[in-house]
Amino acid sequence: MSKIIEINKNNTDVLQIFALLSEPQLLHYFEPDLGLFIAESPKVIERALNAGYEPYALLMEKKDVYGQMKDIITRCGEVRVYIADFDEITAVTGFKLIRGALCAFKRRHPANIYELCRNARRIAVLENVVNPTNIGAIFRSAAALNMDAVLLTPSCCDPLYRRSSRVSMGTVFQIPWTYLGSDADYPQQLGDMGFTTAAMALSDNSLSIDAPELRSIDKLAIVLGTEGEGLADKTIADCDYTVKIPMTHGVDSLNVAAASAVAFWQLGR
Repeated sequence: MSKIIEINKNNTDVLQIFALLSEPQLLHYFEPDLGLFIAESPKVIERALNAGYEPYALLMEKKDVYGQMKDIITRCGEVRVYIADFDEITAVTGFKLIRGALCAFKRRHPANIYELCRNARRIAVLENVVNPTNIGAIFRSAAALNMDAVLLTPSCCDPLYRRSSRVSMGTVFQIPWTYLGSDADYPQQLGDMGFTTAAMALSDNSLSIDAPELRSIDKLAIVLGTEGEGLADKTIADCDYTVKIPMTHGVDSLNVAAASAVAFWQLGR
């Protein structure tokens, strides 16, 4: 059974994981073991629980203990549940808890890339995408539009960062994902696993995204690059195809999250 703890001026130090520590500090919270991440809102917390992540502590408004968070508290088992009124939480944490609750979860080791991709037919590959909002939006589109997995280069923003998981609406806990071994040479690695690679980029030899030959590929990896600069030249050169989205009114590119949704819709079917 969870332990309900009401916040007061004598125990606010225990809330550092929710308010004071940065994402990198949470990542190394139990060093040398894996650290923590924060999930925000009942929906995101529930999806993390459904994915088997282990809860560490909860923070919520007092009124929600027997309201919208009742079932989640029960599912969390023997964890500490910190409660207070809205204004008290705002004063202690420095931000307004507008989505109902925060839950600290223990991290776990990333999945093995070969096991993750063994039966996958359509995967998204993200290169150096560093904005957590974009990461979250891409995951949400990937989950909705038939991607089997998401792979990230090590320089990408962590999908478990609070903003990423919140923007994704918890889909970071629904679609399989893991990290590639390096920021370079991964197209060859994907090719060795049987994937045809399609770099989303503008070039003289880019295929239109509705080209028939793209739809007939058995195992396709859709490769998307960093905000602004896009994919590295070497990545584009190493991929099997370069693919563009036809546009009008002189627009030559879309935000990476918007481009991903178009690509997943067209190529994920």
